[in-house]
Amino acid sequence: MTESSRVLEQAEALLRRVSPEGRRIARRARQRRWQAFMRRVMRVAMAVALIAIAAAGYALFVAPIALEGLLLAAVAMAVVSLVILLWPAGPEPTPETLGQSDLPLLPQRTEEWLERQRPALPAPAARLVDGIGLKLEALAPQLATLDPREPAAAEVRKLLSTELPELISGYRSVPEPLRRTESNGRIPDRQLVEGLQVIDGEIARMTEQLAAGDLHRLATQQRYLEIKYKGDEGA
Repeated sequence: MTESSRVLEQAEALLRRVSPEGRRIARRARQRRWQAFMRRVMRVAMAVALIAIAAAGYALFVAPIALEGLLLAAVAMAVVSLVILLWPAGPEPTPETLGQSDLPLLPQRTEEWLERQRPALPAPAARLVDGIGLKLEALAPQLATLDPREPAAAEVRKLLSTELPELISGYRSVPEPLRRTESNGRIPDRQLVEGLQVIDGEIARMTEQLAAGDLHRLATQQRYLEIKYKGDEGA
């Protein structure tokens, strides 16, 4: 990595830290990590309690537990606790798994996937991704009550699990030196930003129409991604 690239990355990281959107996205990521950690702690507490109850039950109804038995129970508690705390987290979201996510979980899984794509995006696109993440946060409560069999649900799923990943994956498939180079009148960096702007507007429209209960309009309104970048266009 050149010195100029490193400086640009540091500047972008600083911009994200001081921007309201960046701070909120970072705070949400920390909250998710903390909640995941606390869930593991609760599992540890439950496992330790079950082992303690089993040991006490054995001592009361079967036979007294000698020192060796107490040591064995303590070792079991330690081993189970370590296994639970160190067990790998679930697989990272991918475009394929996004399409299989339950509808209420789709916004969060999409946001997690976007968070991992962000470092590879140019600064304007990264800021748009931050904004999309906040809109996904607002969309999630609407999807929690939406029947997944509704045509509107299919529209939301298509946008978040197909069209958005295709746009970013298509951009990332272009060699880095060509992303800022015009080819056939197209510049991949610009196409990515314009495509994300369209998607950002679509998510805002969907959230508004779902909040208003206008499912018919959401399901039947014709819309197109005006900029949909294909990997071979910039090559």
